[in-house]
Amino acid sequence: MPHPDHPNQFALLRQRRFAPFFWTQFAGAANDNLFKFAFTVLVTYQLQVAWLPASLAGLVIGALFILPFLLLSATAGQLTDKLEKTRIIRFVKNLEIAIMALAGWGFMTGSVAVLLGCTFLMGVHSTLFGPVKFAYLPQALSERELTGGNGMIEMGTFVAILLGNVAGGLLVALPNIGPTTVALACLGLALVGRGLAQFIPAAPATDPHLHINWNPISETWRNLKLAHGNIVVFRSLLGISWMWFFGAVFLAQFPSFARDVLHGDAHVASLLLVVFSVGIGTGSLLCEVLSRRHVEIGLVPLGAIGMSVFAVDLYSAAHSLPPAAQMGVAAFIAQPAHWRVVLDLLLLSLFAGLYSVPMYALIQIRSQPTHRARIIAANNILNALFMIASSVLAGALLGAGWTVPEVFLATGLANAVVAGYIFLLVPEYLLRFMAWVLSRLVYHFKVTGDEHLPTTGAAVLVCNHASFADRLLLMAASPRPICFVVEPALLRHPIRGWLLRLSKAIALVPESHNPLAHQQAQVAALQVLRGGDLLAVACEQDGLDLLAQARAAGLDVPCVPLALHQPAHTAWGRVQLQVGAALAGADCNPQRLRQALAALRP
Repeated sequence: MPHPDHPNQFALLRQRRFAPFFWTQFAGAANDNLFKFAFTVLVTYQLQVAWLPASLAGLVIGALFILPFLLLSATAGQLTDKLEKTRIIRFVKNLEIAIMALAGWGFMTGSVAVLLGCTFLMGVHSTLFGPVKFAYLPQALSERELTGGNGMIEMGTFVAILLGNVAGGLLVALPNIGPTTVALACLGLALVGRGLAQFIPAAPATDPHLHINWNPISETWRNLKLAHGNIVVFRSLLGISWMWFFGAVFLAQFPSFARDVLHGDAHVASLLLVVFSVGIGTGSLLCEVLSRRHVEIGLVPLGAIGMSVFAVDLYSAAHSLPPAAQMGVAAFIAQPAHWRVVLDLLLLSLFAGLYSVPMYALIQIRSQPTHRARIIAANNILNALFMIASSVLAGALLGAGWTVPEVFLATGLANAVVAGYIFLLVPEYLLRFMAWVLSRLVYHFKVTGDEHLPTTGAAVLVCNHASFADRLLLMAASPRPICFVVEPALLRHPIRGWLLRLSKAIALVPESHNPLAHQQAQVAALQVLRGGDLLAVACEQDGLDLLAQARAAGLDVPCVPLALHQPAHTAWGRVQLQVGAALAGADCNPQRLRQALAALRP
């Protein structure tokens, strides 16, 4: 549904369709981490039991929390698609209140078994909330708001994680009243979250007639097959899961890195977590600014480059540190040699935010609404598997004698390889990155009338310029992928031809030169339109011919005129793209199309 425009992503916090949802998930994420960290500290330092060694407490708690993601994500995705989403949110928050009441009893009586059970139940709570968290946003926000909304959620989640960990550590350490205070804080946050959930607007079911498959194994496999139905979406799921692998390696090693490499105490390890969280939050918020308030996956390669560069530099910075005795935060910050480490970590996590937010938005907007939540559930399953794999692999490397900086280096180099492989499999990321660089860094690019670009459905775009750079600029202006109809000579260029082939451009051979190739190109173009995608041509006559072919095939496809002023071969010059109002396909004749293009002159 249409929503009034907003000046920036923070303005969403004043709107009922977003603010109650944001603060509900913020309270839930904070509560998860307050509970888990307080419990970990409790069994490590205060409430030790023989059957749970302190050295294994964190591992067991983490494993119990993540287990429901593997067992129940598929079911959670089905329920989210079948039921009204706000109803699910309120049920989950009611469940959280019950779990935290039980956990409160566990804290006050010192029952480790009860708290372990509550850890598993909080994992169930988070598993049920996960698909709703990302399936709600596309129903509440427009395409222009989706990147900013995801950025706010990502930022809020990491801030909540940080505050929850800090609060859990501080409250449980209070003399005599620590466990009781934690119990009250957890229950209080659960009650606040439930109160906020009452104000979330309804989000109707997208597949109310769905038959629930309660078998988690077969449904997990079916969800993965659903995701694989859209190869761009599926490979984006793998890309996000890799980001969780990457982040989990760093987060898990902060205590050892702080103690053994930086010679810092526990507070220095906490500082690293703060820096990482601030970086992720900042990168997430920057996505809307850098994307012209569209879903811009061109930021993903930029994020991947930054993640690898600063992971490698973090290894270098760690090796140049002078020997030192153990120090606190003040002494650590006072040494200039440590500033580079902090800056590397900040920028590494900032670029991770740039990497992840557009991928989440892409999955939301490209998934079919009827099974969007199940796609997100598949993503949660893959995320859990990749995080488990990161723990196993990092543990194996450390067990083989690798140092923590060497593990960071290997992860950064592996990120470059994995990201490069994903971008070759899904060249749209690479092409949109080139388009983003061209439109944001090389030229002063301005778009007017972009509201006329169709957000859904097929259309023929007719533009007055046809260079390779022009096509990249058109790509930058549209949040949707564009299939270009080009002259065969362009495909013979070694570099530009390779890139155009990656974009699945269609070579339109003149009918007089090769009637069969001409017909095959028209069939390919019609297939693009039948798929509901955008098709761009540089020649008025080509556009008219394709519209005529579409009408003959029973397709009602509009024509959108576009004009580029001061063409892209003017280095570092001002380039303006004007988008005219769409013309109905049946009414688009040579005269009307020429008039529409002429009206776009500056």
